[in-house]
Amino acid sequence: MAVLPPDPVFSLRSPDMGAVNSLCFQESDRLLAGTIKGSVFLWDLQTNRSALHFEVGSDPITSLHHTPDRLVTQEKGGTITMFSIGGSSYVKERSIPGNHLGFCRSALHTNTSKTNEQLLFYPCEESSIGVLHVTDAAAPTQILVPDDPQLPKLGSVTCFKPFECASQLFLLAGYESGHFLTWDISSSVILDVLELAQDATSVDYDPVTNRGIVGGPTDQLISFSYQRSSMQLQRGSVLCIKNPGVNGVRIRPDQKVFATAGWDGRIRIFSWKSLRPLAVLTQHKNGGVMDLAFSSQQVAMWRAPIMAAAGMDGQISLWDLYN
Repeated sequence: MAVLPPDPVFSLRSPDMGAVNSLCFQESDRLLAGTIKGSVFLWDLQTNRSALHFEVGSDPITSLHHTPDRLVTQEKGGTITMFSIGGSSYVKERSIPGNHLGFCRSALHTNTSKTNEQLLFYPCEESSIGVLHVTDAAAPTQILVPDDPQLPKLGSVTCFKPFECASQLFLLAGYESGHFLTWDISSSVILDVLELAQDATSVDYDPVTNRGIVGGPTDQLISFSYQRSSMQLQRGSVLCIKNPGVNGVRIRPDQKVFATAGWDGRIRIFSWKSLRPLAVLTQHKNGGVMDLAFSSQQVAMWRAPIMAAAGMDGQISLWDLYN
């Protein structure tokens, strides 16, 4: 007998929220949702109620990130805005105008080799990527420009993943052409170029297991790894899904599973060790799932780490899976 997929532990809804484009946890008992309308909703997971919502702009919120004392938003078009925590609300600190017409999401990385320095990687015009010091407004912004004439025509950046290996900080970036570049952030040097997946929408990589996964508009998920001594990217196995298109791939922090957010509204759960499919979650029936987020610790209400998923149907589903 086939094993039925689990049900969510809870679904968060608000008539004012509408379609959700991005998610992030603040610690483990608060969840932030960025909407298509340009607002941010803060959900208290101890009460499962919306504690606060405010408008950032009129464009969809592409990405959300939360540090211990700041919220960072990215809007469609590329504008980055930083908010400090002021009492029970958020206070706007500064904005960086954007010029990115694609769908690439920003990424926040805590650089453990430099006293937990917070770095934001965000897409700029054409193929460039900005590296912003979140906690130090006076620090210069680093711009990664792939201007080597020997490189193929890359197009716009579509996804990236910062990671550390042997106390060095790297960035793996995918471009419209399907090429993935590995950057050494300290020197702004490109270490490797590999054609992996065209128009990829999302990439995640775990340096502990030395494996990553890429998703995009096709019905294939592509795994990869690094040859560590040379930091050369190596293509791995291909996983086929029933319906094409994923908006996001996320590896859970404990490296047990990874999940994909499908254009078809399906959330697919895979074993990270074997890459075998474990479950297909069908809670979101009206439109695609736009984003996924894993809590870094247990959520007190459910006494377990939680996965949150949201999309065009205006609900946020919460899941306790394979813990």
